Amino acid sequence: MSGAIKKVAVIGAGVMGSGIAAHIANAGVPVVLLDIVAPDAPARSAIAEGALARMRSADPSPFMHPRNARLLTTGNLEDDLALIADCDWIIEAVIERLDIKRGLYARLDTVRKAGAVVSSNTSTIPLRDLVAEMPASFRREFMITHFFNPPRFMRLLEVVDGADTRAEASAMVRAFCDHALGKGVVECKDTPGFIGNRIGVYWLQCAVIEAFAQGITVEEADALIGRPAGIPGTGVFGLVDLVGLDLMPDVLASMQATLPADDAYREYYATPQLVRKLIADGYTGRKGKGGFYRMNRSGGERVKEALDLVSGEYRAAATPRPAAVEAAKHGGLRALMDGDERTARYAFTVLGKTLAYAASLLPEIADDVVAVDDAMKLGYGWKKGPFELIDELGADWLAARLEAAGMAVPALLREVGEQSFYRVHEGRLQHRRLQGGYAPVPRGEGVLLLEDIKRAGEPLARNASASLWDLGDGVLCVEFHTKMNAIDPDILQMLRTAVERVAAGHRALVIHNEGSNFSAGVNLGLALFAANTAAWDQIEALVGQGQDTYRALKYAPFPVVGAPSGMALGGGCEVLLHCDAVVAHAETYMGLVEAGVGLIPAWGGSTEMLRRWSVLRGRPGGPMPPVIKTFETLSTATVAKSADLARDHQFLRADDTVVMNRERVLARAKARALALADGYLAPDAAAFRLPGASGQAALDMAVDGFAKSGKATPHDRVVAGALARVLTGGDADLTDSVPEEAVLELERREFMDLVRHPATLARIEHMLETGKPLRN
Repeated sequence: MSGAIKKVAVIGAGVMGSGIAAHIANAGVPVVLLDIVAPDAPARSAIAEGALARMRSADPSPFMHPRNARLLTTGNLEDDLALIADCDWIIEAVIERLDIKRGLYARLDTVRKAGAVVSSNTSTIPLRDLVAEMPASFRREFMITHFFNPPRFMRLLEVVDGADTRAEASAMVRAFCDHALGKGVVECKDTPGFIGNRIGVYWLQCAVIEAFAQGITVEEADALIGRPAGIPGTGVFGLVDLVGLDLMPDVLASMQATLPADDAYREYYATPQLVRKLIADGYTGRKGKGGFYRMNRSGGERVKEALDLVSGEYRAAATPRPAAVEAAKHGGLRALMDGDERTARYAFTVLGKTLAYAASLLPEIADDVVAVDDAMKLGYGWKKGPFELIDELGADWLAARLEAAGMAVPALLREVGEQSFYRVHEGRLQHRRLQGGYAPVPRGEGVLLLEDIKRAGEPLARNASASLWDLGDGVLCVEFHTKMNAIDPDILQMLRTAVERVAAGHRALVIHNEGSNFSAGVNLGLALFAANTAAWDQIEALVGQGQDTYRALKYAPFPVVGAPSGMALGGGCEVLLHCDAVVAHAETYMGLVEAGVGLIPAWGGSTEMLRRWSVLRGRPGGPMPPVIKTFETLSTATVAKSADLARDHQFLRADDTVVMNRERVLARAKARALALADGYLAPDAAAFRLPGASGQAALDMAVDGFAKSGKATPHDRVVAGALARVLTGGDADLTDSVPEEAVLELERREFMDLVRHPATLARIEHMLETGKPLRN
């Protein structure tokens, strides 16, 4: 779906330009990355070459797979400008100076091919100024494509067309960014900061300045203007640290220079003296020595410290429980912002003014509320956009509160009054148009969202942890909805119900949800409770239930397709291993991580991984190579940090599908399920040739070596020994054919031995308390 874009050039190898180039390479498209000649460097292309070298070693990597780096060709603008002559899209990401950009465009225009699109990544210079001196032929192929950093992970792409931009050129770039790069493309107007930064910078500045003014600590601010409002846990000060304190003054100055004289932003333009001192002293955030937070050494341990906004000194970071946050747990967003208590006043000032500012900017920055909400969700990670938050509060309630506080009330809030910006009408989500009335929230062609399915009807079956939905055309969908989509007995029961329902009159099953993560694995809290009460029979029954359920999926008389995004770990990964096919979002992180909590995969994960490596390797070389590969993967709790990398570890197969745009996963999964349904035959059960005691001895020797070198802890050896017994077949003889059921029985037996071990229980408890593995 990448249209006519087969090769791209990026001019500017800074953090943003190089990140854009890397992500285009993730789409499998060759990229030319150019920058100026490096002054006083032995290599004239040292800037671009250095950028590529840094990206190769970065963590997290801008590349979804190391091999993608091979698609980048580096060079410099003096010697290598001709390399862009066959590029279909040229992206300018150089310093935010109009004279430099205009000079570059004149040079690009001498070498670019006819029809090649040129775009700028600027967010501060109006498009009309950028092309004011360029010929009409250039203006027709020019647009702004504003990526958010880091380009691999941030989904927002703001697009601005000029008055002369050719519609076909813009459509080509938009389609490429949607399908090939996985971006949420938001159409913006040619105004300062577009949508995301216009509102986002105001929000951050308001929060920072008001914290100084109202005596709110950085920890209190982040607790208030964070999760209770559906904003990432970094809050505001944590986000500024992440972005970089040193970038904020430049952004603020640019906004100050271009915004209207009466813009509400100007109230919060100033950079506090303390912040200027931090920047001067090298405290520029996470990339520097720290910022509003820093990590310090104390007693041999790393301790998180927070900046005192009054004294300017660091102190141990607190974990506050602001009264407004406690109120919000029971009373929702209104309770967070209501009342005269100090933390509620701060929350209302920041959120109230930010939401009012967003409402005041339409139609200046966008033609509808959907574009604004999408920009803040995709670019800043808000769970709900400004107008969705206003609906939660009530436009009339917010208007009354603003008026009572002596703040300006946008006309749009008064117009909406007791109505809402969004509504569900006849099963479809609609948004309020600026000219009045409602229209359907648009969905791109080929987009199918489970949230839309859920609005249009009731589930076929439901329990506390999962639901079963009808996607149409004979395809059903199981949705998990526990915390972190952790798998529990109710989810297993719903999967069995789904198998029965599909077999009774449907064609296929998809397993999918729209949570942040597909599944973080088994519910460890339930497992620890059962272990602490010595409910061993209950735990063993759950292991058997999981194995039986996943085998029912694998050997069902119809195709089962997994459709994950985010984390798919432990039992969540095992679900996918038992599917006929997987259609995965590119940012799917898969792994069997049970060793980290002192266990082994026992819902068929060990068996299925052994099967996959055996099929891949075939018979030559004997039984040990598949056993070794499986052992290495599972004993180290390997997690693939992209869907592409998951193929390397056999969590995904070569013919599984990777989709760049998360909103397109479910439609592709449904189509894959229907394609498999015609003439479907369930797979045959596996049988293995396993090395038995000799193979186990070899694996034990390898683990002993790791232990002697300090790479394996005492309990690592215990867990590895249990895994080795499973993968080598226990008492199997090399001449025996070991059926799949026998390996599953070994999984259950070794799992039950491990779950009784005190060191395993300590690992589980530590993981639940800290979210980190215990090395015991």
